[in-house]
Amino acid sequence: MKVLRAVLVVGVLAVAAYFAYRYVVEAGWRTADTVTVYYCKTDGETLAPWKVSLGVPVSGTTDRRTDIAAYALAQALVGPPPPTAAIRFPPGTVARGLNIQGSTVTVDLGGTIAGSTGGSFAEAGEFKALVWTLTALSGISAVQIEIDGRKVPALPGGHLELDQPLSRSSF
Repeated sequence: MKVLRAVLVVGVLAVAAYFAYRYVVEAGWRTADTVTVYYCKTDGETLAPWKVSLGVPVSGTTDRRTDIAAYALAQALVGPPPPTAAIRFPPGTVARGLNIQGSTVTVDLGGTIAGSTGGSFAEAGEFKALVWTLTALSGISAVQIEIDGRKVPALPGGHLELDQPLSRSSF
């Protein structure tokens, strides 16, 4: 059942990526730029970067910083391409929203992450990669995590404190 759920999540993300790519191409955006997304290796300590192609508008009034952060967030939740060995968010974890205020980005997560009991090792790897990915973006130095629209002290099975913004020095 877990494998089917994971395949379904990957399929939905692939379809969403296809439509996003078509939108970018039809809107006249160029796609030569990249964003660095980090993932945590299975040792729980080592971060590895990978470059993901990013559509960048030539002109327009869209909030590029928010769009880029949302795209980087989606990539971090999915993790690196298989068969890369990495600590990954539980299948079914979704990004419900993202908001940038000053140098802090607030990320609202939902889905299976809300009931995650993976323990401190898995959580540290998941959130370390997410924080490093988002703080690699210009002007962002901290990430506030919300679960289903509200701040929580920690996830049910973990020890990582989520009630204050996380930065690279949190890990």
